[in-house]
Amino acid sequence: MRFDLTAEQRLLQSATAEFLDKTSSVSAARALHDAGQSFDRGTWRQGAELGWASLLVPEELGGGSVSGAGLIDATVIAEQFGRLAAPGPFLPVNVVAAALAESGPAPAHLSPAPASAHAAHAALIKRLLAGEAIGTWACCPPGGGWDPATGAVEAVPEGDGYRLTGIQEGVEAAADADVLLVLARTPAGLSQFIVPAGAAGLAVSEMATLDLTRGYSRVEYRGVLAGPDTVVGTVGEAATAVERQFQVAVVLQCAELAGLVDKVLELTRQWMADRFTFGRPLESYQALKHRFADLTTWSHALQAATAAAAEAVQERHADAAEAVSIAKSYAGQRATDIIQECVQLHGGLGVTWEHDMHVYLRRATVDRVTWGTPSQHRRRIAELLDV
Repeated sequence: MRFDLTAEQRLLQSATAEFLDKTSSVSAARALHDAGQSFDRGTWRQGAELGWASLLVPEELGGGSVSGAGLIDATVIAEQFGRLAAPGPFLPVNVVAAALAESGPAPAHLSPAPASAHAAHAALIKRLLAGEAIGTWACCPPGGGWDPATGAVEAVPEGDGYRLTGIQEGVEAAADADVLLVLARTPAGLSQFIVPAGAAGLAVSEMATLDLTRGYSRVEYRGVLAGPDTVVGTVGEAATAVERQFQVAVVLQCAELAGLVDKVLELTRQWMADRFTFGRPLESYQALKHRFADLTTWSHALQAATAAAAEAVQERHADAAEAVSIAKSYAGQRATDIIQECVQLHGGLGVTWEHDMHVYLRRATVDRVTWGTPSQHRRRIAELLDV
């Protein structure tokens, strides 16, 4: 995706690709799906040992990146996940780890979480980094889309804690998660809480999904009690943190889409070289060359938009929100367009269950509609630019 990777980042890229190829191929994902699993926890723990969950967490909390630009490093891994449509909670775990790492003591005039909360979060971060715990971010409203105003559940004060009620959908890996980072609305404003998977009143039900490689769930809060030590950051002051987490999630998603598209084009290129009609390879026909050239151009533009968004979020540029929505509006649209074209270029073989093409198309289609659809992001760009 990027041409300016450092030697360390290229080593991370090759190590990740080699490990995923051995443990998380498309055939492995198919087998997990047939067994009713979305990913293998043992494989995830091994990946965590390679640093998959550490890149967005500072060294003082046990994390660290290979280049000093943790989000750029994370996109390198996300791209490799896309290339193999690999199972695993890479995106949600990293968003949760980053959110916990960036939450800290608040100014005295605000309502900070107690010291016990920060100690508990530090312990949880260590478990996330080691692959011993799985975390996911619950923040999207029923019906899909991205809107923190409607995605937040209600948090009513009770004693020194809060009582959570409401429903969130499309929560990735919620059925396998040990903790949920829950977006809620308190009387003071948007807030976030850590809710353990076994909390009383918490109901997680798996949703039907087009994707064969990941699981999504509906999470219902039936009066879940969130104590003061579960608060992440400052009560009522989560809006900025939520926007940051959203940007990180979308950048990682776009990097994954870049990997998906790159791999599908690679498979199609090889197919067109190997498949002969009338004594000639498919790649020799000018009309097909033109189609493939267009697809390659779109893929390069997708990669460039994603790289620009990753850099903007990494450096916290003022226009990071616009860059992220530009990347998703393009990547979400073009990824499925490209893969659909590649299905057609494969002919009848492309629509068979045995071929892997549909596994990539399914994953890209789900990515297209999660964390905001292309049209929703285009509207978001217009709002951000006030046009």
